[in-house]
Amino acid sequence: MRGSLVPDWLCLCSWDSRRGTESLRHKDEICSGCNKKIRDEGDDRETGIEDVESLREKSVLLSGAVLDNRLASVGETKTDSHRAKAKWKLKSVVTLALTILTSSQAILIVWSKRAGKYEYSVTTANFLVETLKCAISLVALARIWKKEGVTEDNRLSTTLDEVIVYPIPAALYLVKNLLQYYIFAYVDAPGYQILKNLNIISTGVLYRIILKKRLSEIQWAAFILLTAGCTTAQLNSNSDRVLQTPFQGWVMAIVMALLSGFAGVYTEAIIKKRPSRNINVQNFWLYIFGMGFNAIAILVQDFDAVMKKGFLHGYSPITVLMIFNHALSGIAVSMVMKYADNIVKVYSTSVAMLLTAVVSVYLFGFHLSLAFFLGTTVVSVAIYLHSAGKMQR
Repeated sequence: MRGSLVPDWLCLCSWDSRRGTESLRHKDEICSGCNKKIRDEGDDRETGIEDVESLREKSVLLSGAVLDNRLASVGETKTDSHRAKAKWKLKSVVTLALTILTSSQAILIVWSKRAGKYEYSVTTANFLVETLKCAISLVALARIWKKEGVTEDNRLSTTLDEVIVYPIPAALYLVKNLLQYYIFAYVDAPGYQILKNLNIISTGVLYRIILKKRLSEIQWAAFILLTAGCTTAQLNSNSDRVLQTPFQGWVMAIVMALLSGFAGVYTEAIIKKRPSRNINVQNFWLYIFGMGFNAIAILVQDFDAVMKKGFLHGYSPITVLMIFNHALSGIAVSMVMKYADNIVKVYSTSVAMLLTAVVSVYLFGFHLSLAFFLGTTVVSVAIYLHSAGKMQR
């Protein structure tokens, strides 16, 4: 019995081991002395073989897993490399597009004039710009609806409380866009490209006043440097006037900068009030009100001329290119913010100022002076510092 004291000479296990024979041992045989199972050496061999085979299987599986991990790692590396290349290509395309659109904006406006005057109605041109922007927003929304379906955030239907805020920036952009045509009676295309950067100062100051955002010391220094650069670029050594741009041109440039800055800050406040709302929906309603205000401007300013000569009277291929340029410039800026970064915008603006000057030399006989080159360099540095200060804020 188990637990009983049995002498070794009565225990079959001990006896059998002493005999050195295995004839009495069979699988599952019970020792009559100690009441224990007697294991066969064959079982030990089978168990050892099974253990070896198990270890081999585990080794094969482990080797396969390591190989799979290495292959997966290689695949992920290749995928990341392709993604990085695709992102770099997209970033390059967006940068090139923004640079071309920005540099050609002022050139196309000046080029669309005939004998120093606009033969077409600038109010109808502005109306078509807003219409084209609205159409682009609708196309973008249609693609989103096809891919994601209509949701609460991308549907066009809205409430009065949400829409009532858009007339203010739409009206500001209307006045600013009209002044954009009339300022060229006092400034040339390169000068306009330089003075347009004054809206950075107005935007920064209005950010501080309206949105209560703190500006870094670098940004305040950039504002001073930007003002100095704009002034330096306008220095005139070939005339009795100190500056190339007359007083009226400076006033219009400052008014445009204030309008652009206030409209931009107000629009950003609207967008951030409901960040989940699709940007194309918000742009759509902004452009709808822009079309409405431009239609009113046509009725007030050019109604008789449009009725007598037609809506598209005086339009040329250059005018059509100018309209597409204005419409696509806003789209390009939004693409920069989505697919690139603010540094891309800085580089595009800086290169655009130089490109505008170089092209104007051949098209309009612009004199590229040392003062303009130095002023452009200072403005470019100021824009970069403002961007760097924004990232460090």
